Amino acid sequence: MSYGMTAQLLEEVLPIQTNVSSIFYNTQRVSERLEKDLGKEQYMFIEGCQRDWEALPRPDKPLIVGIDGGYVHAREGKNRKAGCFEVIVGKSLQDEHETKRFGFVTKYDTKPKRRLHEMLNNQGLQMNQTITFLTDGGDTVRDLQFYISPQSEHILDWFHVTMRITVLKQMVKNVSIECCAKPEEELESIKWYLWHGNVFKALQLLELFDDDCAPDPESKCAKRNKLSKTVSEFYEYINNNRDFIPNYAERYRYGEAISSAFVESTVNELISKRMVKQQQMRWTQKGAHLLLQVRIKTLNHELRNCFCKWYPRMTPEAERAAA
Repeated sequence: MSYGMTAQLLEEVLPIQTNVSSIFYNTQRVSERLEKDLGKEQYMFIEGCQRDWEALPRPDKPLIVGIDGGYVHAREGKNRKAGCFEVIVGKSLQDEHETKRFGFVTKYDTKPKRRLHEMLNNQGLQMNQTITFLTDGGDTVRDLQFYISPQSEHILDWFHVTMRITVLKQMVKNVSIECCAKPEEELESIKWYLWHGNVFKALQLLELFDDDCAPDPESKCAKRNKLSKTVSEFYEYINNNRDFIPNYAERYRYGEAISSAFVESTVNELISKRMVKQQQMRWTQKGAHLLLQVRIKTLNHELRNCFCKWYPRMTPEAERAAA
């Protein structure tokens, strides 16, 4: 809820009087203290060597980490039409364990990889433990997942691949392509090859399809030009992420993760519900980032532990002794 609604609720349930600015500044102070407790950023978090990893105890169950992003309306000073900025969030899943989240504003935060590493550490990460990273293949998250663990695998999210193909199928319905009699079947073939991990063949068909969709110089069809641009962008997208495209069909048959759809709920609970949906506010990058850190600690059930660290008399042992 907004800071204003929070102030009203506190006045109803507690015998105190407060105001919006007090809640806002205290929330920021808590978040800034959380930021100070965060360790230094590192390019690599892999420690030890193969001999050390083999000597470690048997690891816990594998971790599945999904990373995605969203956009928040921006504000710069008195300028309330400053466009949008990107927020990256992620969720870590592990059987029989509580899920964990992390997030940051891309152009503001200076410790993105440290945040990811701390989230995994809170789930007992070991250097001999298997981790599967699922991302949309964007430039922002491509480097974030590397050098976290020697046992990690990196997969392009199937949800984003098939979503782009679905968009192309809708676009070809409204465009006449003389060289291609059945463009929807061509796209379905490309999807089939990608589903089975045959990136080489998929790129070949995509290149031919791109040539067929090339705009006619004598025609000024805006839809044809848009389709050509979208196909070219999809080709570059697949080509740039070709090393992260596995045999999705085989992974699916064995019950292994192929999609980061579970991160969509994280985008909603961390970004959309508070900062986008039914909210008319515009945010500074600093304000959104700091509020995000408090929300993450709350949803991860870690905020009280942070307060107990800052104020030892808040620990359960200290409270029982005082009682």
